[in-house]
This record gives sequence, C-alpha cells and structure tokens, in this order.
Amino acid sequence: MATSRGDASRMTDSSVSTAAPPSPAAPPAWKVWLLAARPKTLPAAVAPILTGTGVAVHEGGFHPVAAVMALLTALLLQVAANFANDAFDFARGADTAERMGPTRVTAAGLLSQREVLMATGITLTLAVATGLYLVYRGGWPLLALGLAAMICAVAYTGGPFPLGYLGLGEVFVFIFFGPVAVTGSAWVQTLELTPLSLAASVPIGALAVGILIINNLRDLPTDATTGKRTVAVRIGPERTRAEYGIMLAIAAASPVAFWLAGWLDWWWILTALSWPLLWSLWRQVHRNHGRALNATLAATGRTLLAYSVLLAVALALSR
Repeated sequence: MATSRGDASRMTDSSVSTAAPPSPAAPPAWKVWLLAARPKTLPAAVAPILTGTGVAVHEGGFHPVAAVMALLTALLLQVAANFANDAFDFARGADTAERMGPTRVTAAGLLSQREVLMATGITLTLAVATGLYLVYRGGWPLLALGLAAMICAVAYTGGPFPLGYLGLGEVFVFIFFGPVAVTGSAWVQTLELTPLSLAASVPIGALAVGILIINNLRDLPTDATTGKRTVAVRIGPERTRAEYGIMLAIAAASPVAFWLAGWLDWWWILTALSWPLLWSLWRQVHRNHGRALNATLAATGRTLLAYSVLLAVALALSR
C-alpha cells in the first residue's frame, strides 16, 4: 500500500509538472481595436490641423466648424491608414516574430485580416462623410486632396505599388502631413492659399517624417529580410539617424525663418520652448536601439503635437 501511495504521489506530481500552463485571457475587444488604431501615431493627424488653424486665425479667417470637421477627417484617415497597414503588412509577411515594434493585431491573431480590412472600409466611409462638408465649403481642391489622401492611405502598404515598400514613405508622409493637411485645413477656413500656409507646413511635415524615420530605423533588420525597401534599409542606420537630425533642425529653424520673413513677430520665441524636446530626441536617437526606439517614436509624436500647439499659438498672436 505504501508503494502504491508513493507511485500515486509521483504520478500526481508528474502530471502537475508537465501540464501546459493556462493560456492568457484574450484582451477585451476595445483594447484590441485601440491597439490596431495606433493612438501614438495620431499626433501626426492632429498637428497639421492645429497649425492650419493657427494660420487661419493669423489671416483673420478662422472657421470653427470647418476646423473641427477637418480634424475629424484627418483622424479618421490616419486610423484607416493604420488599419490598412496592419492588414497589408501581415499579408506581405512584413510583421514577423522578430519585429521589435508594438503588437500588430493581424499578425498576432487578435483579429483576422478580413475584420481589419472591413474596419478600414468603414473608417474610410466615415472620413468621406465628414469630408463632404469640407468639399462643400472648399470646393473641388478639397475633393481632389481628399480622394488622393484616401487612395494613399491604402496604397502606402497595399496595392501593386506599395509606397512604403518602395522607399517613398518619407515623400508621402511629408506631402500629406505637411502641405496637404496644413494648407488644406487653412484653405477650408480662409478659402485662400497663401505663402504662409505653405511655409508653416514644412516643419510639421518634417516632424511627421521623423516619426516614420524612427519606425523604419527600429524595423530596419526585419524590413531588410522581408523585402521592404524603406529609405532606412537603403541608406543604413547611421545615415538614417542623420536624416532624422535634419528633420529636427528644420523644425527648430523654421520659426526663425518665419520671423525674418515677417510672418511672425516676437511671439516666434514661444516655439523655442520646443528646442529642449528636439535636443532630447536627438540624444535619444543615438542612445536608443531596437525596442528602445519605441519610446523615441512616442516621444517624437508628443513633440510634434507640442510643437504644433506652440507654432499655432505664435501664429495666432502674431496677427
């Protein structure tokens, strides 16, 4: 009987030790969709609208309804682009287990590719709904810009010529988060295209490109092995860091140039409050590597948002 009890005890211990650990509970649906929306990238959508509104106030054409609708449309287009990127990167095999960025819901099996693509379509439809007011107020130029933004939101990683895979990501981001978004949001309020709105778009576009540069620097090893020919893959990590530094320098110097051009008065000094943030980013991009660049990416987004607030206020006060 003693032997039997010992055997039973050993069998019980063995069964406990070899049992598979319980699988972690799936996160709630709202957290999964929030993860797919990538909230840390949303400052890139908000900043151009704030800056364009600052231009509108500067030029005496502020229109609150148009500003709010432009903001909603920009946010919806950004979320739609993030959804599409999640689904298409998974389809192309770019989101591998070695990827060092935040979890991608399709690759992680939290959502199916079909679900994410359906969400992309719904979000684009909502963007059309809010954008109709902008077209009504701003006319055909806003229609053309809106259609181009919708196409590029999907074509960035989808379609036969994905921009992000061809090394055209920086060009796309600068154009659509700089001149298109800033001048578009100013246009829909003032109904004019001015040199100031074009100039103000340059530092905003540059910092938005900075977000992409950090993303591509972090993902450089996996992008190189999966055939994603980003600029970072083409020029290597050190030159990519130099490219990022150029974007920071453009942001720091632009308000001074606006002051010299007579577009800003002494209120330009408000933007100098962003210089410590820009300097911190420059230090981070040289100190951080791999997964640590996730913190630099988030900090770049926060800096873009803070910079746009400071620039918008300086523009509004320099009337």
